[in-house]
Amino acid sequence: MNASEARDMTRDELKDKLLLLKKEQFNLRFQKASGQLEKTMRIREVRRDIARIKTVLGEKLQAKAS
Repeated sequence: MNASEARDMTRDELKDKLLLLKKEQFNLRFQKASGQLEKTMRIREVRRDIARIKTVLGEKLQAKAS
């Protein structure tokens, strides 16, 4: 996901996507701890997607307040 895709989503869609990504991040951490994680790069991708979504949500909230 890139920032332009995130900006096209509604606030509710972004919140749902954020929840799914946090669950995936949780599962990836468990896989890493147990030695079952195959795609280590996915942890980084998920972290960055979470940051992107939080940034876009903040932008939308700030635009709404203005």
